[in-house]
Amino acid sequence: MRLLYRPLFQVCSKVSAITRMSKLTLVSSNKCFGGEQRVYSHESSEVNCTMKFGVFLPSDALDGKKLPVFYWLSGLTCTEQNFITKAGGQRLGAKFNFIIVNPDTSPRGCNIEGEDDSYDFGSGAGFYVDSTTDKWKKNYRMYSYITKELPALVNENFPSIPDRIGISGHSMGGHGALISALKNPGMFRSVSAFAPISHPTKCAWGKKCFGGYLGSDENVWREYDATELVKSYNGPPLDILVDQGAADNFLKEGQLLPERLMESCAESKMPCVMRMQEGYDHSYFFVSTFMEDHFAHHAKFLNN
Repeated sequence: MRLLYRPLFQVCSKVSAITRMSKLTLVSSNKCFGGEQRVYSHESSEVNCTMKFGVFLPSDALDGKKLPVFYWLSGLTCTEQNFITKAGGQRLGAKFNFIIVNPDTSPRGCNIEGEDDSYDFGSGAGFYVDSTTDKWKKNYRMYSYITKELPALVNENFPSIPDRIGISGHSMGGHGALISALKNPGMFRSVSAFAPISHPTKCAWGKKCFGGYLGSDENVWREYDATELVKSYNGPPLDILVDQGAADNFLKEGQLLPERLMESCAESKMPCVMRMQEGYDHSYFFVSTFMEDHFAHHAKFLNN
C-alpha cells in the first residue's frame, strides 16, 4: 500500500499550482505512467537568466526512493518541450525507474543583439559550450549549466543517486552529451547519442557557433569536439551508443560526420557502437523509434 504522506519535495499535482522548492518554481505537473511529468523554472547563476527544465519522476521517486538520473539534451531550435511531448521518454522512465531531466537548449530573453536572428546561433542554439567572447560570455555558459548548476539543483531537490547518472541527446544535444561525458571522466556512468554533431570543428554548424561563442582560436574549439576529445580521454571506461538515420539530410550535408567519431574511437580503443538505421531521418520519429534501446543501454550501467 502506498503511503498517503509524501516527502517534502513532493508537491500537489495540479497544473495551475505554482509551488516553490529550493530555488525552483513549479510551472506545470501532469500525471503520466504512474509518475509525474513536471516543468520547473529557476534563476540561473551560470547563464544569468530564467531557465526551464523538465523532470519526470517515476512513482518510486514520488515516494522518496532514490533513483538514477537520465539527462537528455535537445538539438537546435528546441526547448524543454520537444523531448517531453515527442520522445516517449516517460513510459521508459517508468519502466527502467529513472528520473529524467531535460533542460532548455540555450539562455532566453537576454537582450543580446542578434540572439534571435538565426536558428543555428543564439536562442535555441547554445551548443553546450561556455562562451569566451565578450558579447556572449555573460549568458552563454550552457556547458557549465549542464555539468555543474543543473545536477546540483537536481540532487538538492529530487531523490537522485548522484553517482548514478547517464546522459544522452539528439543532434546538437548528442554533441553536448558526448562532450559532457568525455570532459568529465567518471561523472556520467553511461552516454549515448542520436545523430550527434560528432565533429563540430569541421562542419558548418560547429564553425558558426564556435567562432561566435569561442572566438577564432581553433585549439579552443577542439576542447568541445567529441572526435578530438576521444583521443585524449583518460578515465573510467565509457561505452558509447550512437544511432544515426541513413536518410538524414544533415548527414548527407556533412553536418554530423559520425564516421569521424567512429574512426577516432577505433584509434583510441574507445568502445563505440554506431547503428545506421535505414530509411530514418533526423526527426523525433527516428528518435522515439530507438529510444527504448538507449534506455536499456543506460540501464546496464545505472542499475548495477
